[in-house]
Amino acid sequence: MNEEERLKLARAITDSLPAPEEIRDDWGKLIIDTVLPEGVWSREGLSQRDRSLITVAALTALYRPNELRLHIGKALDNGLSKSEISELIMHMAIYGGFPIAVEGMHIATEVFAERAEKE
Repeated sequence: MNEEERLKLARAITDSLPAPEEIRDDWGKLIIDTVLPEGVWSREGLSQRDRSLITVAALTALYRPNELRLHIGKALDNGLSKSEISELIMHMAIYGGFPIAVEGMHIATEVFAERAEKE
């Protein structure tokens, strides 16, 4: 990926994961280098679908609503069904607590509704 492509991707990322304008491009490039497309999401060993499953579970348990919203959308893009995502969040009620599962369900419902409007 050339520098122009990296900058374009960095800015697309920071549209979803905002940062102060002073460090916006550096923040996006850090995400590119460590997470995607050149970081952990590109490693062999787990499918994109499995990585999405794990990420949604972790973000639910850690109660990271902004990132959870983003990753539920990516999970749908990576082949998880609405039912699977809902089951995952319900499962997290036992291991992460009911309050985080309630919030996760709320976020999932919103993402599913937004997707349905676009279809």
